[in-house]
Amino acid sequence: MNPHQQHPASILEIARSFWRNRSLIWQMTRRDVVGRYRGSIVGMAWSFFNPVLMLVVYTFVFSVVFKTRWGTGVSESKTDFAVILFVGMMVHGLFAECVNRAPGLILSNVNYVKKVVFPLETLPIVAMGSTLFHFLVSLAVLLLAFSLLVDYPHWTVLLLPIVLLPLIVGTLGIAWVLASLGVFARDIGQITGVITTVMMFLAPVFYPISALPPEYQAILLINPLSFIIEQARVVLIWGGTPDWVGLGIYSLPSVAVMWVGYWWFQKTRKGFADVL
Repeated sequence: MNPHQQHPASILEIARSFWRNRSLIWQMTRRDVVGRYRGSIVGMAWSFFNPVLMLVVYTFVFSVVFKTRWGTGVSESKTDFAVILFVGMMVHGLFAECVNRAPGLILSNVNYVKKVVFPLETLPIVAMGSTLFHFLVSLAVLLLAFSLLVDYPHWTVLLLPIVLLPLIVGTLGIAWVLASLGVFARDIGQITGVITTVMMFLAPVFYPISALPPEYQAILLINPLSFIIEQARVVLIWGGTPDWVGLGIYSLPSVAVMWVGYWWFQKTRKGFADVL
């Protein structure tokens, strides 16, 4: 790789890179998903069993052991609490898996840096694609459980991609930054695990925002996961339409984070080969 080569870093270049490398992204995403379960007896069925097991465990712990209730009404059941809780875990998992993998993306693909001309900027996109596959499997488990135990899914489920898009865009920007920093500072991978865990407990995953005093609710909304988790529950569980104005406002910093992350990655990638 020419160390003096200039790499475009505009927002338009992000779309161009994605379109230009779409076939490569698809193939690597499929290989990443299949490779995760290669050699196991059950194979890709684990991607279905894992969310089912987590749904059962969280339901038992929080609704039976701790006797937690969400406060949606007197008729609220354990299954109601389970699906509400699971939506929060799904959204957090979408964010956390991609962010936690990001610092090691370049380190685990050293050959792409040193030996071949490769579009390194696609690696976080591949990680996001793999994460989205597992999110879709969890979503299928949720909808199946909702249909069997609660009611038929609402048509507003179709709006979920619109709700998640701003989070996906912002997460990609963070992934580009972390993938770059992970090359120069190997401790980044340890830090991200702690931060994503803290963000889980400081988001309305296990409890509603209304359960907190008013002065703490505003602090909780600073967490970028909080708004998306709440909106995902609106369209998946309660059959309402999302807050379009709120999504529009949320999308502006998300796009900015994506562009800054891509710009940082493109400007620092020239130093990857020297460090590795």
